[in-house]
Amino acid sequence: MKITTETLKDSQIALNIEAEANELNKAMDDAYRRLVNKVSVPGFRKGKAPRLILEQHIGKGALLEEALEELIPRLYSEAIDLQKIEPIEQPQMEIIQTEPVIFKAVVPVKPTVELGDYHNLRLESEPVEVTEEEVDAAMESKRQEQAVFAPTDRPVQFGDLITLNIEANIGEKPFLNHKDIVYEVNKDSPVPLPGFAEKLKGVKKNKGKAFILTIPADYPIKEFAGKECSFQVAVSEIKEKQLSELNDELAQTCGYDNLTSMREEVSADLKAKAEQLGNQRLKERVIDTVVEISQVHYPPVLEDKEIARLLEREAHRLGFTKFSDYLNATNLTEEKLREGLRPAVKKQIARLLVLDEVGKIEKIEINESEVDNQISEMVKSEEGDEEKMRQLLQLPQVKESIQHTLRRDKAVDWLVKVATSDN
Repeated sequence: MKITTETLKDSQIALNIEAEANELNKAMDDAYRRLVNKVSVPGFRKGKAPRLILEQHIGKGALLEEALEELIPRLYSEAIDLQKIEPIEQPQMEIIQTEPVIFKAVVPVKPTVELGDYHNLRLESEPVEVTEEEVDAAMESKRQEQAVFAPTDRPVQFGDLITLNIEANIGEKPFLNHKDIVYEVNKDSPVPLPGFAEKLKGVKKNKGKAFILTIPADYPIKEFAGKECSFQVAVSEIKEKQLSELNDELAQTCGYDNLTSMREEVSADLKAKAEQLGNQRLKERVIDTVVEISQVHYPPVLEDKEIARLLEREAHRLGFTKFSDYLNATNLTEEKLREGLRPAVKKQIARLLVLDEVGKIEKIEINESEVDNQISEMVKSEEGDEEKMRQLLQLPQVKESIQHTLRRDKAVDWLVKVATSDN
């Protein structure tokens, strides 16, 4: 065979491969021997029809197609060995012509990363400040958590907890049919539809109400999107929220010594969370800055594979066994979903490749005990069969993935240390 190579952008190599006449002839002979035992030719027993007769019966094109199915992968495999190319995924194949046989293989190879001068990167941490208003809001949230609901005879108001029956139809089709469900009447609640809670305001106990709501155009079930839905509701119980005074007694109920210590601890917790968030934001800024000053090249197939994985995961999360059913339910095309995910996937791939390169250059290593400790932490955080979870996490490919994650985390910490140093 004859081979010419071309280096393409984004870590790809194009191989133009031409088969020699003897290579094609051998492939055609092999294809004949395979097909003659499968195809029934009138006047001949299976396996006995001459090649010329078989070609006349099935067509020379069919025989050639059978031959190329074996010939092209074999020549491709030989070509990458001869050219010392190490593919990371399957190539894109294109048959250019058949006389002689010439085909093109676009081969994805290992990504390349040229890091910028990250050693001289300097960034400052954001100052952490917790305002009195934020502490007040957190204290009020604690107060809300201790609220109780007590029966009332007045009409429904926002914030109430009610029991009601719901029957809803879209034309002749049932939409909802629930008895004695408990519903918290929050003004901006989108459940079951936007505006539903507002329609309940003012309804009296043991009274019903009929109303119509329009289903949003972006409703997940496209069959119902944009249509009018007729509701019939009946409220059987109304409970109003009752709040305690913000005092020592409430503080003790929440587990604090008194109101003063409660405010101090709430303020300290807010500051700790703000510092944690600030540290995370600093890490994000450091990573983004290093990516910006670096050159990252990788084959597009990495994006496509990650996007496909994310789409399949989302479909399964929502209970769809078939991806086509997920597409129908969301009323979106696969291309639109893919392109919606692509910017985030591009960013994530570049980040991971940069961190891997930093880890490589700075010789950042993760030992076995670090991986084992991480596995122990992961087992503790999961509910269910701990032993089964541990066995899963001990699989070689899973441990390798954990090791890569820990190595990248260390690389981030190392970059932050460099970026915030005084030297």
